[in-house]
Amino acid sequence: MYSISKKINIGPQALIAKNFFSNDEIIPAAVTTFTCCDCGHTNTITIRPYESGFPIFQIYSEDKVLSKTELLRNKMVTETSARMIHFGALTVTDLPTLYFGAQCESCHAKYIAVFSYGEKQPGLTVLNISGVWKYEDSE
Repeated sequence: MYSISKKINIGPQALIAKNFFSNDEIIPAAVTTFTCCDCGHTNTITIRPYESGFPIFQIYSEDKVLSKTELLRNKMVTETSARMIHFGALTVTDLPTLYFGAQCESCHAKYIAVFSYGEKQPGLTVLNISGVWKYEDSE
């Protein structure tokens, strides 16, 4: 799991086994797999609440890595509703949204995962993985 700081080009979306977790499924971590678009290897990702990921704002701030348009076009995030704008302009299900970079364990293809985590309503804490996309460095 790593942050991405250079411009990237988004490729195809990987097949992910499970993308929604709630309450006890998140403790101590949400674990799922995705299938590499290049070699078909099944890769495991483990997301630990409050430990995994980097704020999605780092990606679109000043179009540093990706533009807001690219994030929206690839359906990685949606525009945040006005009542939840304190989480940023772009989120997944109006919750704090994070991302991380990962690599295929077999062929080392690069991927970006985007997810949100937080309390959706009293007594319901959710972790929603928007998806995992292959990417290549732009430069």
